Amino acid sequence: MALVAALEADLRALSAEARRRYPAVKDGAEHAILKLRSSSSASDLSSNEDILRIFLMACGVRNTKLSVIGLSCLQKLISHDAVEPSSLKEILYTLKDHSEMAEENIQLKTLQTILIIFQSRLHPETEDNMVLGLSICLRLLDNNRSPSVYNTAAATFRQAVALIFDQVLLAESLPMPKYGSSSQTARTGSVAGDLSQNNNNSEPLEKDATCGRLTTRDTLSETGKLGLRLLEDLTASAAGGSAAWLRVASLPRTFSLELIEFVLSNYISVFKILLPYEQVLRHQICSLLMTSLRTSSELEGEMVEPYFRRLVLRSVAHIIRLYSSSLITECEVFLSMLVKATFLDLPLWHRILVLEILRGFCVEARTLRILFQNFDMHPKNTNVVESMVKALARVVSSIQFQETSEESLAAVAGMFSSKAKGIEWILDNDASSAAVLVASEAHAITLAIEGLLGVVFTVATLTDEAVDVGELESPRYEHLPSSDYVGKTSHLCISMVDSLWLTILDAFSLILSRSQGEAIVLEILKGYQAFTQACGILHAVEPLNSFLASLCKFTIVLPTDAERKSSVVQSPVSKRSEAQVDQKDVIVLTPKNVQALRTLFNIAHRLHNVLGPSWVLVLETLAALDRAIHSPHATTQEVTTAVPKLTREPSRQYADFSILSSLNSQLFESSALMQVSSVKSLLSALHMLSHQSMTETSGSVSSASSKQIGSISFSVDRMISILVNNLHRVEPLWDQVVGHFLELAEHSNQNLRNMALDALDQSICSVLGSEQFGEDPARSRNATLDVESKETQLKSVECAVLSSLRVLYFSAQKADVRIGSLKILLHILERCGEKLYYSWPSILDMLRSVADASEKDVATLGFQSLRVIMSDGLPTLPEDCLHVCIDVTGAYSAQKTDLNISLTAIGLLWTLTDFVAKGLHHGSLADKGLGFNNADSTPHQTNGEDGEGHMISNSNNSDYEARRQVVNHDKLLFLVFSLIQKLVDDERPEVRNSAVRTFFQILGSHGNKLSKSMWEDCLWNYIFPMLDGASHKAATSSKDEWQGKEIGTRGGKAVHMLIHHSRNTAQKQWDETFVLVLGGIARLFRSYFPLLESLPNFWSGWESLLAFVKNSIFNGSKEVSLAAINCLQTAVVSHCVKGNLQLRYLNSVLDVYELVFQKSSSYTGDTATKVKQEILHGLGELYVQSLKMFDDKMYMQLLGIVDLAIKQAIINSENFESEYGHVPPVLRHVLEILPSLGPPEHLSSMWLILLREFLHYLPRVDSVLPNEEGSEVLEHKADASSETIPTTRITTNMFAEKLIPALVELLLQAPAVEKYILFPDFIQNLRRCMMTRRDNPDGSLWKVAAEGFNRLLVEDVKLCSVGGDTDLKISKTARIRIWKEIGDVYDIFLVGYCGRALSSTSLPAAALKANETLEMAFLNGLGDIILMSTIDAPREVLERLVSTLDRCASRTCSLPVETVELMPAHCSRFSLTCLQKLFSLSSFSSETKEWHSTRTEVSKISIITLMARCEFILSRFLIDENNLGNRPIPTARLEEIIFTLQELEHLSIHPEVASVLPLQPYLKTILREDNRDTGAHLLVLFPSLCELVLSRETQVRELVQVLLRAVAMELGLEKVSLSS
Repeated sequence: MALVAALEADLRALSAEARRRYPAVKDGAEHAILKLRSSSSASDLSSNEDILRIFLMACGVRNTKLSVIGLSCLQKLISHDAVEPSSLKEILYTLKDHSEMAEENIQLKTLQTILIIFQSRLHPETEDNMVLGLSICLRLLDNNRSPSVYNTAAATFRQAVALIFDQVLLAESLPMPKYGSSSQTARTGSVAGDLSQNNNNSEPLEKDATCGRLTTRDTLSETGKLGLRLLEDLTASAAGGSAAWLRVASLPRTFSLELIEFVLSNYISVFKILLPYEQVLRHQICSLLMTSLRTSSELEGEMVEPYFRRLVLRSVAHIIRLYSSSLITECEVFLSMLVKATFLDLPLWHRILVLEILRGFCVEARTLRILFQNFDMHPKNTNVVESMVKALARVVSSIQFQETSEESLAAVAGMFSSKAKGIEWILDNDASSAAVLVASEAHAITLAIEGLLGVVFTVATLTDEAVDVGELESPRYEHLPSSDYVGKTSHLCISMVDSLWLTILDAFSLILSRSQGEAIVLEILKGYQAFTQACGILHAVEPLNSFLASLCKFTIVLPTDAERKSSVVQSPVSKRSEAQVDQKDVIVLTPKNVQALRTLFNIAHRLHNVLGPSWVLVLETLAALDRAIHSPHATTQEVTTAVPKLTREPSRQYADFSILSSLNSQLFESSALMQVSSVKSLLSALHMLSHQSMTETSGSVSSASSKQIGSISFSVDRMISILVNNLHRVEPLWDQVVGHFLELAEHSNQNLRNMALDALDQSICSVLGSEQFGEDPARSRNATLDVESKETQLKSVECAVLSSLRVLYFSAQKADVRIGSLKILLHILERCGEKLYYSWPSILDMLRSVADASEKDVATLGFQSLRVIMSDGLPTLPEDCLHVCIDVTGAYSAQKTDLNISLTAIGLLWTLTDFVAKGLHHGSLADKGLGFNNADSTPHQTNGEDGEGHMISNSNNSDYEARRQVVNHDKLLFLVFSLIQKLVDDERPEVRNSAVRTFFQILGSHGNKLSKSMWEDCLWNYIFPMLDGASHKAATSSKDEWQGKEIGTRGGKAVHMLIHHSRNTAQKQWDETFVLVLGGIARLFRSYFPLLESLPNFWSGWESLLAFVKNSIFNGSKEVSLAAINCLQTAVVSHCVKGNLQLRYLNSVLDVYELVFQKSSSYTGDTATKVKQEILHGLGELYVQSLKMFDDKMYMQLLGIVDLAIKQAIINSENFESEYGHVPPVLRHVLEILPSLGPPEHLSSMWLILLREFLHYLPRVDSVLPNEEGSEVLEHKADASSETIPTTRITTNMFAEKLIPALVELLLQAPAVEKYILFPDFIQNLRRCMMTRRDNPDGSLWKVAAEGFNRLLVEDVKLCSVGGDTDLKISKTARIRIWKEIGDVYDIFLVGYCGRALSSTSLPAAALKANETLEMAFLNGLGDIILMSTIDAPREVLERLVSTLDRCASRTCSLPVETVELMPAHCSRFSLTCLQKLFSLSSFSSETKEWHSTRTEVSKISIITLMARCEFILSRFLIDENNLGNRPIPTARLEEIIFTLQELEHLSIHPEVASVLPLQPYLKTILREDNRDTGAHLLVLFPSLCELVLSRETQVRELVQVLLRAVAMELGLEKVSLSS
C-alpha cells in the first residue's frame, strides 16, 4: 500500500529529526512505525489512534521541521479518510495553533490542511467546528505581511464557502450547481454569436431556477442553517458591519461582496426554494446593493471604488437575470437605477459598467424575454425593456453631438473590426488623455450598439421559436396569412416589435449612415435582416416597410443633379469628354452598398411569401441595381477627384457586379418556391414599377430617360424569369404577365414595343417548350379522369398562350407590331410546333389573313411560318385541320405580293400532298398486279404504311379516332388539285408553270394510291382540261414582244431588263406552259399507262391527245411540237417492251409520224426539220423496244417513213453537203437509227427489202474495167432491180460514205440465206463505189467501200472456216456467182487502182500513208486470209485471184529499165508485197498447223505462177544488166532481184506441191524417195541461176552461190573428201 509506505518514510524522517531534542517524539515515531506495519488499509489506520497521535505530537512541539512533517502526514491521512471524525476538533485546534506561528510555510501548510478537511469526510458539521475552521482562514486573511498567505487564505475561504454551500445543496436535496454557467462568458466575434452562446448557457440555469419538481420551504437542516448564518455574516460585512457568527470584527467589503456574488450566481436553487435564504436576499442583500448603487464613494477610497462598483453591478445583474421573477419590485428598482445611470453625470467608466450590464441583458434572449414579460407586458409595471432600449439608443445618438464624433466612429469601427477578428481592442500605452477619452466614449457606443443588436437578435430568435412550436407559420411554406396569433411567444414577439422597432430603426440608420467600417456595417445589416425577417413572419407591415425603406436607402446612391453640377464646376480645367462623363449618372457602389444589397437579397429570399405590397420597395432598388450593373459608368469603388481613374481595380469591380447580378437572378428564380398569391403580388409590383416608368416615357426615343427604360426593361425581364420558373403553374400567372406585354406593345416608344415583342416571344416559347407539352395530349392517352383533366388543362393553357399572339396581331395599329407578332409565331413554330395541338385552327386562321396582307414583309413572315408547318409540323397537325392548311397554302400561292412566295407555296402543296397521300388506302391497284415504274410505290411499302397507321389508330383514344374518321383524304387530294387548276390559269408564267410541274409530280409520286374512279376524275376534270386550256392560251395569246421590267434610266430614257427572245411574248410564255403539260402527261404515261389504258373511254381521250399532238406539230412552235412527239413516244416506248401495250396505240403513233412526212410539201422550215429528226429518233427507239410487236405491214410502214424522210431530205438539201461539209441532219438521224432497223426473226424476209432499199442510195456510175493487156473496156451490166432506182440522186458521196459501214454491219447481221442472196448485189455496189477512185482519188467513198468489202469478205471467210454456214443449202451456181463477183472486185481494184500512180491533187504525206496502208490491208485480206482459208471457190476463181497477185507483182519487172526509175516508191513496195504473197501462198513449213485441200490447191497454182515470175525476173535482170553496161542497175530492180533470191533461199514447198513442178520424172522420184522435194523449186530455176553467176552485183552473186549450194544439197552432191 502506497499510503503506508509514504507514512513509514515520513515517520522515519520524523524519528530522525526528533532524535536529539525530542526523544518522546522519536519514541512515538518508532512505536508508530511498528503499529503501522500491522495496518494494511485506511480503516486500520483510522482505528489506530497511535498513528494520529504521533503526528499531533510532532505538531504540538511547534518545531518548524517537525510541524511540516506532521502537517504533511495529517494531510495524507485526511485525504485518504484514515482519520476518525471524532478527532476533527483536536486537529482544528492544532491547526489554529499553527496559524499563529510566524513561519510562512507553516501558515500555507495550515491553509492546505484546512481546505483538505473541508473537501474530505471530516467536513465540519457542527457550528463550533465550522466557525473554528473558517476563523483560521480569516485570521490568516488579516496577515497582510505576506501576499502569498493572504491570497491563499482568500482562495481557501472562497473554496470553503463553496464547499459549505455544496453541503447545503446535499443536505437540502437541491440540484448541484454548474460553476461558471451563469457567470460572465467570453464574448464571441459577433452579437449574434453572443446571443447563441448565452442561450445555450441559460438552459441549465432555467432548469435549476424553475425546478418544477421542487416546492419552496421554510425549514432548514443544520447544514442549511450554517450556510444561512454564513450568508448573513457575509452580507453584514459587505455592508461594513461585523461578522458576529464568524466572530470576526470586520471583513473586506469587496471580498465579502465577491463571495455574495459567487453564491448568488451559482446556487440559484437555494434562493429559489429555501425561503429563509430568499428573505436574506430580498431584505438584506437587495438593500445592500441598492444602498451601494446610490452611494457615490466609500471609505475605501477612489482606487477601490471602480472594482467595488463593478462587483455591485455584477451582483445586481445576477439578481435581475436570475431572480427577477420573484423579486419584481427590487428588479424594477435596479433596472430603473441602471437606466438612469446611463444619462447621469457619472464617471465614464461607471457608465461603461452600466452599459455592459445592459448589453448583457440584451444579448440574453431568456433574460430579455422574462424582463419584457414581467414588466413591459404587465400593465402595473414599468416598461423597463423599452426604457433600456431607449437608453441604449440615446447613447448611440449622442455621437452626433460630440466634438470628436468622427474619431469616436472610427474607434467604434475599429472595435467591431477587432471583435470580428477574434482579438481584443487595446489602446496604445502611450496614448494621450484625449485618445483615452475618445476610446472610452467609443467603448460606450459600441456597448450600446451591441445591446441594440442583441435586442434585434432576441426578437428574431423568439420569432423562430414561435415558428418551431407552431405558433407562427414559416414564410417558406404555402399558407394563408393570418393576423390572429394566440401563442404566448408570438404575442410576446409582436409586442416587442411594436414597442421597440422605431427606436431601434433610428439608431441603426444613424450608425449605418455614419459608419464605414466593414465589421460594424455587417453587424448592423445583420440586425436589419434579422428584425425585418421577424417583422415579415409576424406580418408587422409598418415596421417591415420602414426597415425595408431604410435599408434600400443604403443600397444604391444615385448622384443628384446638384452633385453632378458641382462635380463639373469643381473641375473647370478637365477635358470636355471627361466633363460629359461626369454629367452622366455615375453610380458608385461602396462596400456598404454591396453588403446592403446582399442583405436585401437575403430578406427577399426569406420573406418572398409574405412581402406582398412591400415588394415595390425591393423592386425599385433591384431595378436601380440592374441599371448600375449594365451601366458603363458604374463602379464598386469610391473614386475621388484626387485619385486617378487608372487606380481602379476592374477585376474586383466585375466580381462584385457578377455576384450581385447572380443574386438578382436567383431571387426571381426562387419564385418557383413561392405561393401563387405571392407570385401574383410580385408580378403586380413589377407591373406597378413598369407602369410608373411608362407614364413618364413619351413617344420619342430621345425623350425617354435611360432610368425609365431601364426600369421597364428590368420589370419585363423579371416577369419572364418568373414565368420561366413557374411553368408548372403558368395558367394563373399568364394573363397578368402577358397583359403587361400587350400594353407595352401598344406604346408609342419603339424601344418599348420591341421589348414587349421579345418578351412575348420568350414567354410563349418557354411555356410551350416546358415538359407539360412534351407529347401530343390527344394521342396515346388512357381514358382516365386524371388524363382528361390534364388534357383540359393543357388545352386551356395552349389556347390562352396562342390567343395572346392572335390578339396582338389583330389589335395592333402599327405595322412593326404585326411583323413582330408574326416573327413570334415563326419562332414558336420552329421551336415548339411539334407540341401544339389545340391551337392549330387559330394559327391557320391567322396565317390565312396574313396571306391577303398588302405589306410584303408581313406576307413573307406569314409564309415562313407556313413553311415551318409544312416542313416539321404536318405529323403533329390534327387531321381535321388539313383542309384549312391546304386552303392557307393555296392563298399564299395565289397572292400577288411576292412571286417567290407563290412559287414556294406551290412546292408546299406537293409536300402537303405527300403527307395526305399517306392516308390513301386503295390497295386494289397493287392487287391487280398493274405495273408501275415508280420505285416508291411498291405494295409492300403501302401495306407497311397502312399497318403503321392502323397501329397508331388503335393506340389513340376514342376522340382522336373520331377526328381521324371525319377526314376524307380523297377530298383533300382533289382540293389540292382544284387549287392547282386555278393556278394553272394564273397570268404569271412562273406560277402556272410551277403549278403544272407540281400537279404532275404529285400524280407521278402517288398515282399508285389512287383508285380508278379517282384517276377518271383526274383525267377528265384536271388533266385534259388543263391540256385544252394551255393549248387554247398558247394559240390565242398575244405575239407582241414584251419589254422587261424597268430597272432605271439612262440619258433620260428608261432602261429595261433584257428578256430572252424565246420568252419575250405571251404566246411563247404559254408555249412553255403547254410544253410542261405535255411533259407531265408523258411522265404519267410512262408510269401509269397500263392503268390508264384499262380505264373506260380512255381511247377517246387518247384520240383527243393525238389530235392535240397533230395540231401542235403542224401549228405549234418547235418546243411544243417536240414535246407533243415526246408525249406520244414516251407512252408507247415505256410499255411496249413489256408486251402489255395494245397494238392500236402503236399503230396510231406510226400513223401520226407517217402523216408528218406525207405532208412535207406544206410542212417545211427549221421547226419541221427538227420535228422530223425527233420523229426519226423516236422511230428507232420505238422499233427497238417493240420489234416483237411489228408485222410485215408495220415494218413496211416503218421503212416507208424512213424512205420518205430520205427522199425529202435529198430534195430539200441538195446543196447542203457542199455548203456545210457534212450530212444533212435528217439523213444523219437516218444513219443513226439504221443499225437498229434489222428485222426480227419472225420478219427475216424483210432483210432483202431493207438492204435493197438502202443499196439504192449508193452511187450507180458506169465503170471501166481494165483487161488483161491493160486497156479499158466499158461495162454495160444491167441491174435486175434498176426499175426501183429513185428518180432523185445524191450529187455528193457523203451520205454514201456514212451509209456503207452501216449496210456492211447489217449484212453481217442478216440471216445466212438472205445474206447470200444479197451478196452479189452488195458486192457490185461496193465495187462501183471502189471504182470512184479513178475519178476522185482524193475522196473517201472508195476507201470506205474498200474497207467495207475487205471486212465483209474477211468476216464471211472466218464464219465459213469455223463451219458456221456449212449446213446451208445454197446452190453451187449462186456460190460461183458470188466468187466471180469477188474475183472481179479484186481483179479490177488491185490491178486497176492499187499500186499505181493515179492522177491526184497533192495529198499530204499522212493521207498517202493512209492510202498505202489501206491497199496493204486489202491485199493482206486476199493473200493472208481468203486464199489461206477453207473456201469453196472454184479453181478458175482461185487461178484468177493468184493471177491477180502475179499481175500486180509484175509491175516492177515488166517496165523497161529506162522507166523503172520513174515509178513511185509505193508502187514498187506494192509490187514486192504481191510477190511476197505468192511466196507465202507457195511455202510450207512443218510448223504449219492448218494445211487443207484448199491450201494445197492454191499452193499448186501459186508455185507454177511463182516459178514463171521468178524465171522472168532472173532473165530480165541479166538482159537489163547487159544492156546497161557500166551504168548502175535501178534500185527498184536491184531490190526486186535480191528479194527474189532471198525468198527462194527460204522457200520450202509441200511434197504434193512439188509434184506439179516441170521436172524429169526420175528426179521427182529420187527427191521424193530421199525426202528432199521441199527444195525442188530450185532445180526448176537451176539454169537461170547458173547464168547469174556472171552478174556484176556482188550481193547477187553471193545469193546465187548460196542457192547453187542448196541445189547440190538437194541432189546429194555435197563435197566429199578424197581420202574417204
